[in-house]
Amino acid sequence: MKYDLIIIGAGPAGYVAAIRAGQVGLKTALIEKKHIGGMCLNWGCVPTKAIIESGKFYHKLNQAEDFGVKGIDTDKLKFDWEQATNRANKIVGRLSKGIEYLLKKNAVDVIEGEAVINGKGSVTVANRNLECEHIIIATGSYPKAVPGNFNKDAIVEVENLFKTKDLPESIVLYGRGPSVAELSQFFSFIGKKVTLILNHDCLIHDADQYLSDYLYKKLKAQKIVIIHANEIKSFEKGVLTIGDNKIKCDKIINVSFRQAVVPVSKHELRLNADGFIETDDNLMTNIDGVYAIGDVNGRSYLAHTASAQGIWVVNLIKGIQNQLNLKLYPLNVYTSPEIAQIGYSEKELKEMGYQLKINEYPLTANAKALAEGSNEGFVRILSEEKYGQVLGVQIVAEHATDMIAEAGAYMQLEGTVYDIAQSIHAHPTISEIFMEAGFDAIDKAIHK
Repeated sequence: MKYDLIIIGAGPAGYVAAIRAGQVGLKTALIEKKHIGGMCLNWGCVPTKAIIESGKFYHKLNQAEDFGVKGIDTDKLKFDWEQATNRANKIVGRLSKGIEYLLKKNAVDVIEGEAVINGKGSVTVANRNLECEHIIIATGSYPKAVPGNFNKDAIVEVENLFKTKDLPESIVLYGRGPSVAELSQFFSFIGKKVTLILNHDCLIHDADQYLSDYLYKKLKAQKIVIIHANEIKSFEKGVLTIGDNKIKCDKIINVSFRQAVVPVSKHELRLNADGFIETDDNLMTNIDGVYAIGDVNGRSYLAHTASAQGIWVVNLIKGIQNQLNLKLYPLNVYTSPEIAQIGYSEKELKEMGYQLKINEYPLTANAKALAEGSNEGFVRILSEEKYGQVLGVQIVAEHATDMIAEAGAYMQLEGTVYDIAQSIHAHPTISEIFMEAGFDAIDKAIHK
């Protein structure tokens, strides 16, 4: 069988690229050895965000009386883990069927099995040899193993978290990044004793230090114990030893930073120092005609970035040229309040030699935030001093992960703080803080 394009891996990079390829008329095969939707849909982004919403809802019920809702006995509230995971799984099932429908609609051949790259234009799967013009590797990544010489029977990989029927009272999470922060807060919200073993000097290592520090303090204030360590010394009889610390622990959830899942290839794929597939500016590997997109190339671990890379490569194959600027893709953290960032960090801009102007406006005076009972947070705009071009935006707010899209639009159009100040925002809305921060940058905020 001869194809225009063969895609290996059906996560948010691979299946989106396949749908796009079908839309533009490329005869496409999508090879997947486990689940359509990959990590993000099946045990990552989607189900974890679903249970996090359940945790937030449970936590919010404790404020019911403040909102004028009486009759709820908070002492009798109980979090039903099984029901929460059932709800998450239903959402996954619905979305999975939607993806399968779109692949079929766009005439994508879905092949189950493990692919072997024979070289340029040739792939073998399930004893079938497939020929093609182009190959895209979209095999993703997987959390690294927890280091340390100890009994690892108590370790739960995030992939298997939703198969756990009963949650213990004492939970340890190991790792770094958005997922470990989100899950730490979730377990705290539902009344578990949580310890976070942070194996990096920064909680959210690719976020602005200002945001990472904010979240670190937030978790500490919620009585989540944070211990800095790279490995676990021992685990015996429900007690975890890390340095001089002894922690009662029933389960260890591995939320380590991820490593590339590199497909089998008869022609060696060149890897970078961190073990990800090395690509050029067009996301092509050292094998001509073979591209690598998403987590596997190490440029980003974010699902929406993976999808954007997939669309970009398919467009490139069709001769459509466009700029690939990963700084225009937001970083989202689904804690409470949420955290989002787009563009460059303060440290990066200073290292690049920019004369910076940093303006921050808090939610404490925002009418909508006060009405919702969620007035913790701020918007922070980083702009260059001479012309006011927006170079970075950071938001902490209840709906920051949605609000960051407005900042993305400004930056995509090379907007300035003057553009932000002149954009009319409805009242009352939380997005009014953009306008206030814009005014703060060019003159004075109205309500500050």
